[in-house]
Amino acid sequence: MVNADRVCDCVDALADEAAAFTSELIRIPTVNPPGEFYADCARLIGRVLTRCGFEVEHHTADGRPEHTASYPRVNVVGTRRGRAAHPLVHLNGHFDVVPAGAGWTVDPFGGAVRAGRIWGRGACDMKAGLAAAVFAVEAIRRAGIELNGTVEISGTVDEESGGFAGVAWLAERGRISAARTDFAIIPEPLGVDSICTGHRGVYWFDVETRGRTAHGSMPFQGISAIEAMSVVLERVRRDLLPRLAERMTAMPVVPESARYATLNINAIAGGQPIDGVQTPCVADRCRAVFDRRFLIEESFDDVREEIGALLEGIAATRPDFDYTLHDRLVVPPIHTPDESPVVAALDAAIARVLDRPATLVASPGTYDQKHFARIAGVSHCVAYGPGILDLAHQPDEYCEIADLVNATKVIALAVLELTRSV
Repeated sequence: MVNADRVCDCVDALADEAAAFTSELIRIPTVNPPGEFYADCARLIGRVLTRCGFEVEHHTADGRPEHTASYPRVNVVGTRRGRAAHPLVHLNGHFDVVPAGAGWTVDPFGGAVRAGRIWGRGACDMKAGLAAAVFAVEAIRRAGIELNGTVEISGTVDEESGGFAGVAWLAERGRISAARTDFAIIPEPLGVDSICTGHRGVYWFDVETRGRTAHGSMPFQGISAIEAMSVVLERVRRDLLPRLAERMTAMPVVPESARYATLNINAIAGGQPIDGVQTPCVADRCRAVFDRRFLIEESFDDVREEIGALLEGIAATRPDFDYTLHDRLVVPPIHTPDESPVVAALDAAIARVLDRPATLVASPGTYDQKHFARIAGVSHCVAYGPGILDLAHQPDEYCEIADLVNATKVIALAVLELTRSV
């Protein structure tokens, strides 16, 4: 394991560079929506990859509705070829971040480095992860080790809104595919000693209720779509949520409460715009967006049928109940087999670097593994990276520099193992 020791020593020597790169990434406010400064960030990643000996390509998501002149969707992919084209390990990280929001005590896009932490929006989710991927491979290069396989690193867009102009776009065009990609690691922030082997499923849907407008002083002459929606919400609370609370997956989803099937009401809009000039009208339209997270033990057909049955049950007792159910997004659950080589490589690396066994977990929300698995056909894909999941999307987001260093070592050792370069 001489190679492993040399690589870990190089990671220690590169720690300041990795932290500085993370900080530089944070200072580019790649906020999604709307998708700001993507091209700037892709160029930065490309420059660093070029300095690290990668062949670099930039891919714009032509044909996607999100890709516009004002907000171009630019992805970057770097390739380091070893002695052979295979095994090929692909390290992928998204560089878009959610809006900063309120409640910060530090500049969310300052990239401050202090108290052993890197601070800012995207520090853990997941710009530190991108830095860990880049400097893991750079440590191998500086250790003077030629890989027996090939490594790719991609920085991609729009993961926070589904990844359709990012990993999905690259997979649809064959740039990421089972034919060329043997293993994939996505350095999402699930904990430096945890390997994430999948996620729950997602069913986003709209329910629209329709009524009949009338003068607000004589509401009995109309039918309120808002009142109809209140019945939907009450039936969800009374009938559906208790059933979901009884369904628990065998997958090790974290946190523990996320092992159950859940449903969230994302948004409601009905009647007149609340901040507009008000006129006395009964609302004839109301729409709600729902976020149903379903388990690998549940089929999507059953999940959708359950929602439909609830709505039809209302219609059976209320002749004036008029509604439409519209599917927004469906993502099936994903689970990489625990015995996958990529799991074994990370498990051994975590034991070596951290001197403790890895924990296998699953994510409460989806990430770009869904596109690696469903579109690219890359089944040996997991998430592993620095950062604490509970800090993602929160004010005062940060990543511990010690976690960045340790995750970089783990990824580097896993790359050595998966490319048969140990």
